[in-house]
Amino acid sequence: MSVTRRQFLARVGQAGGYSAAVVAMQGLGLFPTYAEASIGAPEVAAGHGKGVKVVVLGGGIAGLVAAYELRARGYEVTLLEARSRPGGRNWSVRRGDKIEFLDGTVQHCTWDEGHYQNFGPARLPSVHKLMLGYAKTFGVELQVEVNTTRSSFLQNDNANGGKPVVQRQAINDTRGHVSELLSKSILGGSLDQEFTGQDKQRMLDFLRLYGPLDDAGKYAGSDRAGYDVMPGAGEQTGSLTKPLDMHTLLDAEFWNGLLYEETFDWQATMFQPVGGMDRIPYAFAKSLGSIIKYESPVTEMRRTSKGVRIGYKHKGVEEHLEADYCICAMPLTQLKKIPNDLSAPTQKIIGESVYGDAYKIAWESRRFWEQDYNIYGGLEFVNVGCSPVWFPSDKFFSERGVFVSGYTEEHMTPLAKMTLEQKFAESRKTIERLHPGKGKELEKPLYVNWGKIPFNEGSWIDTYGAGQERNASAVSQGSARASARPIGSNQANYEELLQQDGPFFLSGDHMSHIVGWQEGAAESSHRVVGMLDNVVKHARLATATRNVNA
Repeated sequence: MSVTRRQFLARVGQAGGYSAAVVAMQGLGLFPTYAEASIGAPEVAAGHGKGVKVVVLGGGIAGLVAAYELRARGYEVTLLEARSRPGGRNWSVRRGDKIEFLDGTVQHCTWDEGHYQNFGPARLPSVHKLMLGYAKTFGVELQVEVNTTRSSFLQNDNANGGKPVVQRQAINDTRGHVSELLSKSILGGSLDQEFTGQDKQRMLDFLRLYGPLDDAGKYAGSDRAGYDVMPGAGEQTGSLTKPLDMHTLLDAEFWNGLLYEETFDWQATMFQPVGGMDRIPYAFAKSLGSIIKYESPVTEMRRTSKGVRIGYKHKGVEEHLEADYCICAMPLTQLKKIPNDLSAPTQKIIGESVYGDAYKIAWESRRFWEQDYNIYGGLEFVNVGCSPVWFPSDKFFSERGVFVSGYTEEHMTPLAKMTLEQKFAESRKTIERLHPGKGKELEKPLYVNWGKIPFNEGSWIDTYGAGQERNASAVSQGSARASARPIGSNQANYEELLQQDGPFFLSGDHMSHIVGWQEGAAESSHRVVGMLDNVVKHARLATATRNVNA
């Protein structure tokens, strides 16, 4: 018995719901695929999603953005969050807060009132327009985050007798020596094939300024590199710091510490919310209100003939809800543990994905970095131990503050095999390397490793499948921040996860090319909301067409 195309689509719709019918129609060429359609966050009428139920899983930035944008379009939205707070990895710890690990380890924050530490994201680059836009929308006050200062220190046990070097000196002495070498090469004729006579002179003029070099083409130091004795009144002309020789600089291998600020999204100007990064998720939460159900960890994700059925525990009581679609904004570390009806290829990729284990160790102390070293914000780097050191950009000139001594993926360091007390001791040693005598001033340490935090169990995605190399290239020495999505042989798996899986959509910074940033999470949710809008539009058009032809 033959079946018409219309009958076939009707049966597909009865069996798999609207989304299945749309997929079938796309396969027949009746509607554009989502790759052909715009999948940003399109401008749509406020009532576009009326009558459509969507459940969002996970109350981190991706989930909050998805819920906010869906509600603006008229969808009926429920957001399930396992914790009693919004934000996910966007977590600012303050006095009275408790840090709990999967193994039962508990730490209590006893810092002075008003102090905090962003144990998750702590910077908003000026190029991250979505997050800055949401901060403006919600009235979240921002201040400058000082990501770099030339007054900070670099240290390597194997160079300069282990003595720390001020960043401005390392940068400018390196520039001076390289300029002198290049100048010699030009004058010696080594680059005659590269430059015309006029270009040679213009290049030499540039190097004299850039180095800066003296009239003989030598680098003999510069006020850019700093002073041993500052200029003052009367006859105090000042005394320049003696330049480090190039051999010492090569031994020190300060290059990652010198060049980190050149990373595109680490460049000035950067921002942070006044009072803590979690001001942003709490602003989302205030806007969303009862849409968010806290203390509601997901226990299963199932398909139904009309959409999805989500099981969860609300304050320990088993419950479930049904919806037309589901946006899963949980980390893949959590999704892989939840019984679900995702496709077999998707389940395999999720099950084999690997996340990083970034950590931070924070201390409270007298603000010795400001008071004794003229350091206001910025990062410092060492070649061993806990690196980088990250000083706060708030409450300048106050007596005490909280700063970080150690932030990277822990599996890349000796800390992975240490006890908690040993980690703290190693972190204190880092301060002693950079600022001798100041380690004894450190108090009330707290340690967070995202690989040990319930409902996360990872900081950001490293790989999208088995047999792949960990994303070491995305983490520079002495710092921890995935700068881009892992690529190469992960590409096919990543693209597989980007696709709609029946009534399910995946969102999060792991579904973007901006891994480890809130902007990646927000961009991903804008994309997914755009995809869902297209599905709803096409499904309604299919229904209308079917009704007309009935």
